Parts: sequence; C-alpha cells; structure tokens
Amino acid sequence: MEVHDNPGYDHPDRIDPGMLVTPDEKLKEPCMKKVEGLIPESIYIALQARISADKETADHILSVALAQYLDQPLHTLFSVSTSAALVEGLYQGALRISRLLEHGDFGIGTFINLDGEMVVLEGIAYQIAAGNAVRIAPPDTLIPYAVVTRFKEEVSKNEATFGSFNEAAGLCDAMRASENLFYAFRIDGKFDTVSARVMRPVGHGTGLANAAQGQEELTFQKVTGTIVGLWTPGYASSFSVPGYHFHFISDDRIRGGHVLNCAASRASIRACSIADLHVALPETAEFLRADLSRDPNADLMTAERMHPK
Repeated sequence: MEVHDNPGYDHPDRIDPGMLVTPDEKLKEPCMKKVEGLIPESIYIALQARISADKETADHILSVALAQYLDQPLHTLFSVSTSAALVEGLYQGALRISRLLEHGDFGIGTFINLDGEMVVLEGIAYQIAAGNAVRIAPPDTLIPYAVVTRFKEEVSKNEATFGSFNEAAGLCDAMRASENLFYAFRIDGKFDTVSARVMRPVGHGTGLANAAQGQEELTFQKVTGTIVGLWTPGYASSFSVPGYHFHFISDDRIRGGHVLNCAASRASIRACSIADLHVALPETAEFLRADLSRDPNADLMTAERMHPK
C-alpha cells in the first residue's frame, strides 16, 4: 500500500488541475436536507432499538432505509479496522470476505499478515500475492483491513491521458469538490506502464514500516486494466490511508498490485463522492489490548513511500 498526499506536494510532473477538467465536470458537494413526518409508534420503537444496538445515528439509519426503498445509491465508505491498527502490526483476521461484500462492490485492502494486495471490483474480491499470483478470494477468507463502497458514477472524464501518477492525481483533484469528503475513483484504459508492488507475508507483530521493506516491485507494459482508487482527507488518517490510494488489476486478471506510478495514452476516469463513513472495529484480543493512541501519519508516510532495496 502507498500514500500519495496531494495537498502542497510539489513535484515536477504536477500540473494545475484546473487546466485538466472543465468546471462542469467537477463533483458537486452533497447537500443534506431536513425531512419531517409522522411514523407509527412501532416503527419509532424499532428505530430507537436499532440506534442503541448499532450505535448509529437516526440520520444514518433513515438515510439507508430511504435509499433502499427508493432504489437510490447511498455512498457509504465501509472500513474494516483502521490504518492506525495496520501501523501497529495488527494483521489478524477481523471479517470474512462474504460479509465485506455485503457492504460494497468496489474497494481496496489487504489480507492476514499482509499476504498481498486486495482489489474489490464489480463485487468480486481479488487477492494479488507475491509472485504476481492473482486469485478470487474465497468467501470465507478472513481479512484484517479493507475499505469498500458501492460505486455509482457521478462524474466522468473520457479520453484522459496522463504520463505519471501525479498527472493522474491532478485529473482526479479537479473532479473533487471538497477536501473534507471521501472519493472513489475508477480509471479504466490502456496503460503504457504501471509500476506496482505487492506486500509479502510478515511475522506476527511486525510493524508496517518494517513490513514495507520486504515488498515486491513489478512493472507492467502496454496493459489494459482498471485502477481502483480512494481519496481520503487528511483528518481521517487514523481510519484510512490519507491522500490517494490506488490498486491495479489487469483485464485478464493475472497481473496487479498497489500502484506506485502509471501512465496511460487513453483512459476514462469515473468518480463518486462519499459523505458517510462506517467503521467495523475488530473484536480480537490483539486489537482490544493494543495501544492505538500514537499518531500513525509518520509511519504511514515512511512505509507507504518506501521502495524495496
């Protein structure tokens, strides 16, 4: 996994996002509306019970219920565990793939003991392991960390061309309307090159910074495929990797990994904003006893930018 933090990062390949996408292609900020009405007492009692049991707000539960009834997408980012837990070496299984896919059809993550990179695309979870071994993860596979959403395009840019990760990030920057929401990006196309890396399994308790030293780096040339990406605001770094976090999988489903760099002569970029975050915390003994009070940013920056020696 790698973090590419866009704000204030001066890079020679960086270009002005405003030159890349016209204003009407930018995502609009979600607008929250207040709704009042009367409901039966039995429904009210059931609502209060669900609020107490799930530790959720009435706003969230009512939004989910209305979205399902009206067949409208509700973009919720569902996170299994936290990036802070990863930094501290908590890579034990917390949730099964089958349960993860109940909450989203698009996302990224990892596996027990960092055994490879995860790509969730069109409702299928793929495990990309060292040696460029790609397989569909069995439904009963336990995972320590993942973030998924139900992807539904809100804005797109066709015929996109970029020569580096930073140019691709610039295109995505211009499609975001806020620095304080989460965003999902899907980039499909023919890539001139994709530089990626894959985590190798590590021993129990190995911190993320040390684990990153053993990653495998790969380069793919002239490959068609999909980048599954998320953008996380900086204030949420304890829950998800801040900035851009991209994973790649080829159309033939035999190559992939965490994206370090990329270039495409022809690609399409689709995006959606996410204003709702749901975090499922592990109940393992290791997680319950762990000290997660330390700021994970320094270790995330070190681990996520580290290249194998």
